[in-house]
Amino acid sequence: MGTTDVGLTAGMPVCNAMPWLPEAMESLFQQTAKSFEILAIVDGGSDGSAEYLRSLRDPRLRVLEQENRGVTATLNRLLSEAQTPWLVRMDADDISYPTRIEKLQAAVQAHPDAGVIYSLADYYPRERCAGQFRCSRGSAEELRAIVESGYLLSICHSTVALNVEKTLAAGGYRMDLHAEDADLWWRMARQYEIHLIGEALVGFRLNAESVSSRYLEKQQLAGIYVQYLLLSDLWGLRPRPLREIAEPLLGFLRPAAIAAKESLRRFNMELAQGRRMRGMGALARAVWVSPGYVLKRAADEMRHAAIANGVAPRLFLERKEALWN
Repeated sequence: MGTTDVGLTAGMPVCNAMPWLPEAMESLFQQTAKSFEILAIVDGGSDGSAEYLRSLRDPRLRVLEQENRGVTATLNRLLSEAQTPWLVRMDADDISYPTRIEKLQAAVQAHPDAGVIYSLADYYPRERCAGQFRCSRGSAEELRAIVESGYLLSICHSTVALNVEKTLAAGGYRMDLHAEDADLWWRMARQYEIHLIGEALVGFRLNAESVSSRYLEKQQLAGIYVQYLLLSDLWGLRPRPLREIAEPLLGFLRPAAIAAKESLRRFNMELAQGRRMRGMGALARAVWVSPGYVLKRAADEMRHAAIANGVAPRLFLERKEALWN
């Protein structure tokens, strides 16, 4: 079987995606591999994204429209509407490098029983920005070991290819918590193999209107809650809703680290716009707020260790009475 026979659908949720959407779509049209499908679901919005998509003439493209239902519901609809065994995630403001689909097709052939295949990602545009998305690296066994030890995988959502049947069997995406991807990774890792393509196949665009930028603090709290769900599963404990345990979970957050992370994001956003002086100012603020966080982030850029997200699981045990009934 040649790589052109591997069934992949590039699935994109779209909501007010202008002005980035045309560049994202063009990156799919310019793939070296031509035998794949493209599915865009327009989740409401009012900026002309739907009209732009309807104007495109490519037989591989299918466009669906719905009233705004949110990202989790839209991602699950992408899974249910995909007509191929694999769904390749694509965000409407990111870029797929020309050989991405070709290399994913080859990886699917090499690992047909995998649940998830993903790659590294550059911050985009890579000729202006600094560094790469902070990704977990390792073999399938090493990635599973991270999860089994109680930590979360760090995977750029826009780089993944999901086995549709296995993803649905694992429960698909859950909760509108701005961490629906991290919640899926640990469930997939416990049941199926996850494989890394060790090169950047995606340009990840940081922009001020993205979910991550607008809800960074909520995203950090959601990430802690997702780790709590993982630990509940590992330890055989019944998890409680976030609304009931938000207060003790907030105690795990480090405001200085969140502020430094926000400034580092601003650093790359300014660089992407060619505003180097503003970018250096944002970098200086990050160092001032939390030099330790910046040094750790720099170390992650230089080492290829098994990067993981979360806090020490023992800290949850220390608050067991507050977190579990």
